Parts: sequence; structure tokens; C-alpha cells
Amino acid sequence: MNELLWFAFLIMDLSVLLLMFRFFGKFGLYVVITYSIILCNIQVLKTVELFGLTATLGNVLYGGIFLATDILGEVYGKEHARKGVYIGFISLIIMTAYMQMALLFKPAEADFIDPHIRAIFSLMPRIMIASLTAYLVSQLHDVWAFHFWKKKTHDKHLWLRNNLSTLVSQFIDSLIFCAIAFMGLYDFRTWFDILITTYFLKMMVAVLDTPFIYLAKRVARVAENT
Repeated sequence: MNELLWFAFLIMDLSVLLLMFRFFGKFGLYVVITYSIILCNIQVLKTVELFGLTATLGNVLYGGIFLATDILGEVYGKEHARKGVYIGFISLIIMTAYMQMALLFKPAEADFIDPHIRAIFSLMPRIMIASLTAYLVSQLHDVWAFHFWKKKTHDKHLWLRNNLSTLVSQFIDSLIFCAIAFMGLYDFRTWFDILITTYFLKMMVAVLDTPFIYLAKRVARVAENT
């Protein structure tokens, strides 16, 4: 059941990303990056069983960010892709700061949601440090690698540069994030399962998003001709 839900969510998320690009262009992709980086850092707190291994949620949304920056780089250039990376970086800092401020307020006697908010967002400082570090390093590497392979292939083989840049960057991201966020919270076997499964799921997103980057390029061509 979880596996079917995961695939359904993957198709939905990538389709929404494509629609945002179709109707709002690069600004739609900036919005996608913003809500994805915020939501995936909430979803990542939930662990589930997927494909027989322990995994965290948030992998689909996070993988979508790599697709968004690759589309930005392919259609608009490296600087726009980097701008998208920095927008996500700043958005996560602001969200974390605002939610930590919210936790300082004393709840009313009738309040019943405060313990649940605290259960989620009290872990955010550690998650934030892990996510910001992994996000910035891996995303900037992805932008660099995407254009490195674009130059090497003389602007051909979009599928190759999309996957080569993302697969390596996703591993860098998974290793940094899991080391900072979860080391010591789980026993090593569970931690290793999370690392491997996290990368495996991100790898699947990277491979399965390939048709969507081709569709995005077609959308960009149609927009140019209208």
C-alpha cells in the first residue's frame, strides 16, 4: 500500500511541477522550490516502511527540487538555477525561525494543538542544520554538474546530464543529511537503512523525472513560439 501511495504521490508532484512551469514559467518553479523545501522538511520526520526498508517521507518533494533547478538551468541558464537554490535556502531559514518563535508563545488553557506542534517543530533546529547543509552543498553541485555535462555533451543528451548530475548530487545530499540529522537518534542498522532507502528513493525520483524534463523543454519551446 505504501509503495502505491509513493508512486501516486511522485506522479502527482512532478505533474504539479510541470503545470506550475507551464502557467508561471520560472516563477512557478521558484514557488515549487519554496513549498517543496518547507514541506519535505516536515514530511522527513515521519518514518515508514517502503520496499521492505525503513525510510523517511519527503524524498519525492525533495527530488522535485532537483528537477526544478535542472529545468531552470536548461531553459534559463545557470544563474537562474542558482537563484532557485538560494530562494529555497532562505525560505527554509525563515520557516524555521518563525516556527521556533511560535514555540515561545505560552498556549491558552483551551489549546490542544501545542504539544503536537512542539513534537514536530522542536526537532527543527537539528533538521534545519542538516537540511540546509545538505541542500546547499548538493544543489550547488547539481547546478555545476548539470552544466559541466551540458558542455561536455555539446548541449545534447538531456537525459544523460539530468541523471548524472542528479544521481551524484542526491547521494551527497543523503549522506550529509542523514549524518547530521539522524546519527545518534537511531541504532546504526536503522540509520543505515534510512540512508540507503533515502538514496534509493531519490534515485528512483531522478530516473523517473526524466520524461518530465523533456516535457518541460517542449513547454518552453511552445511558450517561445506563442
